[in-house]
Amino acid sequence: MSSLPTADPYLPGHGDPSWGATHYELDLDYDLAANRLAGTAVVRAVAEQDTDRVVLDLAYLQVQKVTVDGRPPAKWAHRDHRLVLTLKRALRAGEAFTVQVKYAGRPRPLVLAPHGDAGWEELSDGVIVAGQPHGAPSWFPCNDRPDDKAPYAISVTVAHNYTVVSNGLLVGRTRRGSGETWRYEQDEPMSTYLATVQIGRYRLVEDEGEGTPILGAVPESALAGYTRSFGRQREMLDYFTEAFGPYPFGRYTAVVTDDALEIPLESQSLSTFGRNYLTGRWEEVRLVAHELAHQWFGNAVTLRAWKDIWLHEGFACYAEWLWSEAGGHESCDVQARRHHARLDRLGKDLLLADPGPALMFDDRVYKRGALTLHALRLTVGDETFFRVLRTWVARHEGGTVTTADFEALAAEVAGRDLGELFEAWLHRLPLPALP
Repeated sequence: MSSLPTADPYLPGHGDPSWGATHYELDLDYDLAANRLAGTAVVRAVAEQDTDRVVLDLAYLQVQKVTVDGRPPAKWAHRDHRLVLTLKRALRAGEAFTVQVKYAGRPRPLVLAPHGDAGWEELSDGVIVAGQPHGAPSWFPCNDRPDDKAPYAISVTVAHNYTVVSNGLLVGRTRRGSGETWRYEQDEPMSTYLATVQIGRYRLVEDEGEGTPILGAVPESALAGYTRSFGRQREMLDYFTEAFGPYPFGRYTAVVTDDALEIPLESQSLSTFGRNYLTGRWEEVRLVAHELAHQWFGNAVTLRAWKDIWLHEGFACYAEWLWSEAGGHESCDVQARRHHARLDRLGKDLLLADPGPALMFDDRVYKRGALTLHALRLTVGDETFFRVLRTWVARHEGGTVTTADFEALAAEVAGRDLGELFEAWLHRLPLPALP
């Protein structure tokens, strides 16, 4: 097999830059007892370059049938987590085509150095899918690159008494024989790593407030503690809407698994937490705010390349500090200066604008990213700073961005040269002093 493409150097062996998806339709049937997944994926796409080959990412599952525009390709091969289709006729750049893949098997998380494992994972009684950054191929064939965003339709059939939560809006539930099919539609464009399926014995709890619907998917035994950490989500969403602009999706869902989870999971239009996040302590509440903020910064506005991860994590971390002040905890400035002092005692080997794959989820990316925003705020003032954030979301919602895009937009909105500030915080190793 000839050399296969890598779309982003932070994720070797993932993604094909020669084509992009325009819509994913996933029809899945999952047997929880056997951990067996059977699926049919219809991927509508467009060639971004002239090509006679299409490469999809799919790990561990067995491909049973493939068609391109309704007919078998000249040949196909599935090896090393890549499904390679050799076309009967070359595609011209801009030409639309449709790939259908029928597949089945026992899904499990995909391991990729240096990131560890991510993807479809069994719980004690259910499933979580943690897609970031490379887990999507563990459950559906895709073009696994962050800059390739598309709408999704996801149908999942499971046994009765289980709830399925996925991206977007629930558009249908159909009981059939021994199972039930849950159908979701995510109309807003979504990166592959943000697609998810959460399965468990959950009770769906509707928030009674006005505005964007907020849903909790919570085990019956955890309902009593749910409001301790999640009871102020309505206030959070209202505050972030004022600070960042309108909530970008039709609904927000917080899933609480019956298992403990080490960290929450980010997905588009929903977040997933373990039941260990129900204490109501600030360390849990701040992460409720963090994951909610990702709906603007990461989901609606998504990095084009993984080296710009601070555009997600730095912004969501700063949202924690903003909510700390708005929610009656410590002021944003107190949070910032305490974390600056802590960061100053750590190593200075991380370049925020390109930390490298081994450090892309280092806590210094989160904290230095948030401090970069605080330095910008102190430099340009509150009115201009929040106008920068709202303009950033409004201009790029549904699309992908780079660090250079943010630097240019901030300078444009502020009406001044901010090059020295961004050079110091983003492109040099030493930690600058806060203004």
